[in-house]
Amino acid sequence: MKIQILIGAMLIASVVDLPVEAQKKRTLFEPYSTVGFGIGTSSYFGDMTGYSTPYTSIFKMMRWNINANYTHQFTPRLGARVGFMWARIAGDDETLNRGGKPNSNYYIRNLHFRNNLKEFSLIGTYNLKPDGRGLNRRADFMPYLFGGIAVVAHNPKAKTPETFENQTWVALQPLGTEGQGQPGYGNPYSLVTLAIPFGFGLRWKINDRWNVGAEAGFRFTTSDYLDDISSQYPDPDVLRNDLARSMSNRSLEQISARKLQDRTQTVRNILKLDPSSDPFTEPTPNNDVGDLRGFAERKDTYLLGSIQVSYVLPGKIKCPPLR
Repeated sequence: MKIQILIGAMLIASVVDLPVEAQKKRTLFEPYSTVGFGIGTSSYFGDMTGYSTPYTSIFKMMRWNINANYTHQFTPRLGARVGFMWARIAGDDETLNRGGKPNSNYYIRNLHFRNNLKEFSLIGTYNLKPDGRGLNRRADFMPYLFGGIAVVAHNPKAKTPETFENQTWVALQPLGTEGQGQPGYGNPYSLVTLAIPFGFGLRWKINDRWNVGAEAGFRFTTSDYLDDISSQYPDPDVLRNDLARSMSNRSLEQISARKLQDRTQTVRNILKLDPSSDPFTEPTPNNDVGDLRGFAERKDTYLLGSIQVSYVLPGKIKCPPLR
């Protein structure tokens, strides 16, 4: 995480210096601005799926994002962007490990979540080749890098067990599913986190006023709770109510709550139990009080891909001289 923070700090520092550089180059380049809108995909990396299974992590539970931004191009190579992004990420132990593969322990754990993220970002952009001299002389094709800093508001939710009379999606942070807020446990986690965006984009000039582009980039966050999973199973007796207990340890649910899949035979196979046995009558291995529910040292990450359309704002209007 330190290297991502360093990269973000360097890019922000470059943004601060942009006006000075632009002043030096004012005779060679006419700065211009754009407003852009985009739609795309979002993928989650965390305590349910990680970098070791890239295809599963990126594609198996891919969700959506929409975004808007304002960009100012200070020099032929350097620009700055402020943006807002709304994205959904999701994970499900049963879906990602159906049949007990690739991770049988996660299948038995049987946790899931979804989280709507609201990201406000300040990003520096670096064109990999010089742009044209102004808005009407922009390069026809431009590859670029971007990086910066973002503030992200989030609120993980999960669906109540199939045995509940009315299944609903409930917010997990107020429940303290890992004992947060109870004696002997940590404080509730924040629903706001910092992130370091970093990635690569391509931009095509359509005409003097319009661009289209595509970009992809990771967001390295400072939170391990985008999925509500981080540390150990708590003592259920300390949790606030029956709902908190139900959402904390879901390894004994026969039917997966999100997709309503019967897990009985797969759990029997993983535990090597007799075909007639009931695998949900007592705590399963690695899913009892004090066992690891997640891995606190691994901060959560998400990957965004986007197709964007941007409009080049008109330059300064030059008034005709008075005679």
